[in-house]
Amino acid sequence: MTYVYAFVFCGFLCFIAQLILDNTKLTPAHITSLFVVIGAFLDVFGIYDKIVLYAGAGALIPITSFGHLLVHGAMDMAGELGVIGLSYGIFNLTSAGISVAIIMAFLLALFFKPKH
Repeated sequence: MTYVYAFVFCGFLCFIAQLILDNTKLTPAHITSLFVVIGAFLDVFGIYDKIVLYAGAGALIPITSFGHLLVHGAMDMAGELGVIGLSYGIFNLTSAGISVAIIMAFLLALFFKPKH
């Protein structure tokens, strides 16, 4: 049943993103940023963790999970280290994903030429 919940959650996010893209003047970059903020907002109130319990990877793969991980890491480390833990915790859970994105972007830029 987890597969169904994962499919429904990701499909719902895609549906909402497509509605926003079709009916507003927002660009895909705006929508991506909006979803990161929504994921962070849901994590502040503990809602995103409940979604992860039901949807599993369907909630951990989309961009909303990035906002969730930013806030989740910051709040965990702030509890341990105080205010300094906020900046340390932000990158604690997301550093691997950010590093892979930078390295892959560099490698792909070496092999492909951008179109003007």
